[in-house]
Amino acid sequence: MTEKLIPPDELPQWVPGTLTVATPETGWDGVSVRGYRYTESDVGVPPMRDYLVVAYAHGVTRMDREIQGRWKHEDLGPGDVSLLTRAAASHWHWPEDIEVVHVYLTGDRLAQICADVYERDVASIELRDVLKAADPDLHRTAMLIADEAKQGGLGGRCYVDALTCQLAIQILRRHADATFPELPIASRLSAREIRTVTEFIDAHLDEQLSLAHLAQTVSLSQYHFARRFREATGTTPHRFVTERRVERAERLLTSSTLPISVVANACGFSDQSHLTRVFQQWFGATPRAVRLRASPHNHPPDQIRDGPLAQNRRSRAPRPLYQ
Repeated sequence: MTEKLIPPDELPQWVPGTLTVATPETGWDGVSVRGYRYTESDVGVPPMRDYLVVAYAHGVTRMDREIQGRWKHEDLGPGDVSLLTRAAASHWHWPEDIEVVHVYLTGDRLAQICADVYERDVASIELRDVLKAADPDLHRTAMLIADEAKQGGLGGRCYVDALTCQLAIQILRRHADATFPELPIASRLSAREIRTVTEFIDAHLDEQLSLAHLAQTVSLSQYHFARRFREATGTTPHRFVTERRVERAERLLTSSTLPISVVANACGFSDQSHLTRVFQQWFGATPRAVRLRASPHNHPPDQIRDGPLAQNRRSRAPRPLYQ
């Protein structure tokens, strides 16, 4: 009889802890995150359904872990990472209080990314069970995914898709018992392809756009699309979509009397609160304040188009969170 593989949300039945962060209720494609605050524990964990990355955030402890009768022992603290392959039972013991972030990647999602990037079947790759990985890039990606969950999905599906792809490639290239060819230098999207993508974005700006949606417009995998798009534009697809949303919202706010909630929906923001958070990042002001500052009673038309508001948008646009 095949042993049941447990999903991420059932892990607390075996490893009790205080939940600190979790994937938004709307869910993500093939990736999830859960953060925990743990006290001293000695626990057995049944085989997990997904691949697991554990990023250590706070606290230092001795960690003992057993998989298939083999024990490993390491001192772990902030910046360290553990990996656990799917479908493997394990036993963990630590004597100190710690806070960690768990990022789970499904087998199907990892297989899809592997096939897209390397044209290889992920079934031919065995991921290592690593108790302590000196991999600051992997730790940073895991923490960015957790931060996005804490923000309630503020960056949108494109951002999460890009981080998921980045996480999968870091695992495959650095923590798998396989040899991969070096990735070729990315070619750029053509001007025609950029126009196709831009027209698609503008036509669907009121929807939740994913990286897969954009890649399909030019018949590329998500990974190769993201690389070629950035090579051509100097920015990421996520940032580009956000810029288009912000520009449309600013235009509607300053040229119409539509309620702010309607503007938010028309530009693809989840609600008025989401629009407000993004505007505070880009302009340092709420949508209502942007509307008032752009009023003809406060500024001549030339200043609305070329003056402080436009300059403020350019200067305050946040830098990308990942490279």
